[in-house]
Amino acid sequence: MNVLVVDVGGTHVKILATGETTPRKIISGPTLTAKDMVTAIKKLAADWKYDVIAMGYPGPVVHNRPVHDPHNLGKGWVGFRFAREFGKPIKIINDAAMQAVGSYEKGAMLFLGLGTGLGSAMIVDGRIEPMELAHLPYRRKTYEDYVGLRGLKKFGKKKWREYVADVVERLEAALEPDEVVIGGGNSKLLKKLPPHSRMVDNKNAFLGGFRLWQDPQVSAANYDSAIEAEPAERANGSAAAKKSAKRKGASEWQQAQSH
Repeated sequence: MNVLVVDVGGTHVKILATGETTPRKIISGPTLTAKDMVTAIKKLAADWKYDVIAMGYPGPVVHNRPVHDPHNLGKGWVGFRFAREFGKPIKIINDAAMQAVGSYEKGAMLFLGLGTGLGSAMIVDGRIEPMELAHLPYRRKTYEDYVGLRGLKKFGKKKWREYVADVVERLEAALEPDEVVIGGGNSKLLKKLPPHSRMVDNKNAFLGGFRLWQDPQVSAANYDSAIEAEPAERANGSAAAKKSAKRKGASEWQQAQSH
């Protein structure tokens, strides 16, 4: 089973398929709608073979469906029939949670993604809890206003780094993880990491997308109920695809790790 992973961000939408080594991307931004994205991704991946899709979405996701339009993208994401428009079974998860899945090792892990906004997720003993910490009050605005791209541009790198360190310290004290994992495109701008933290590559988002379909433990524990239950999917045999993913998950996950 080949998986197409779609990582939706506020600046770019990146894709990678099983067996491929070089991601492709399109520019996103505040005018990108869900329909525009699907049309562009289908063209961008036209020469790739894939059976199912894993998508990281920059916002809350409930029962495999976005519940709010993204803060940094266009409209039309809530209620959009992704499986029907792609013509493939799809699993949708918060984008920070997808990168967290690809970064997780053991114990309790807090993932923070420093990008256009602030992505966040917790994994405790293999169980994922996507979080929406970005828009909680912080100082005069929100966490995202200080450690997201707006904060970086407004305050400059030096002050931004100070805010990142403060935010990590506050969230670590409140949530008590074993470690904090820091990712996102702006993580490379940090001169040093906060205590008890490690940095991960953005490619871990693709790794997490592969795991949603190919790792039998991840699928069984967290995502079996997440397949979008649309008539078009049922007609295309999504149940069979899910069973196949479980049977073949171990070997295919090993292949995915090599990418």
